[in-house]
Amino acid sequence: MRAAADADDYLADPVGAWLGVPRGLVFCARPTLWGFALWGKPSEADVRRLVPLLARELAGDVADHASLIDVRRLEAGDPRAFGVLASYLKTHWQTFRTRVTRVALVRPPGLLGATVAGFYQVAGAPYPVRVFDHLPAAAAWLRAGSIVDTLDHAISGASSISPIVVELRRWLDAHLEEASLAKAAKCLSRASRSLQRDLGSASSSFQRELDAARLRLAKRLLADTDSPITEIAYDVGCASPQHFSTLFRRVEKVTPSVYRTRARARSARDPRASG
Repeated sequence: MRAAADADDYLADPVGAWLGVPRGLVFCARPTLWGFALWGKPSEADVRRLVPLLARELAGDVADHASLIDVRRLEAGDPRAFGVLASYLKTHWQTFRTRVTRVALVRPPGLLGATVAGFYQVAGAPYPVRVFDHLPAAAAWLRAGSIVDTLDHAISGASSISPIVVELRRWLDAHLEEASLAKAAKCLSRASRSLQRDLGSASSSFQRELDAARLRLAKRLLADTDSPITEIAYDVGCASPQHFSTLFRRVEKVTPSVYRTRARARSARDPRASG
């Protein structure tokens, strides 16, 4: 599987792709196998970021399929995070019942594993579920033995994202209008030079992360609003519409207007496939 560039890339072309979020990832190994993984200590906020990506498997253009839930690397379970998943399941119960053929759940060891296995006893299940202690057995039950190495590789890639990069991305998404290296460093309890050094160690930079945050917001505005592209350019903090257009084409390989047209077309085909 390839690593999707961002949420928009995954939502537009999910087959054969995975996308990482803090302490988790979502994937579509093939049209008939979707799933997600969680590890560490995912928070309620982490799971809320995952849910819109999970909903892609319920879109109208997706065939009936099996799902794989891999939580064998969980270190703790937040009841509020489980509550978000239970609410998502309840909201889409009927669609799950008709679209998902069966689910394999790979649990963590010990008491936490028993708690995770009991999720469906509490929330209910609109599809057949089988719980496994090991990924290869789950993959065999799903007739997807090749997913074992593929998923492990994806999890390795997603979980290796530096925590400082994750923190900075969250801060930029919330403070883009006022974003600067000095302000970001102060809010992340670092000196500016220290932040730049840490980002460099993670093969990134403040400017790269700032540009990516601008594009994340720009793509949402292009897809979800009728704001003129010139206005969006300034809204995301670009110095000029020309600067915005150059940045957008360099990263997305299309112009902002072409991106908007394609995003609107996807939304018209299926309202859940936003962005």
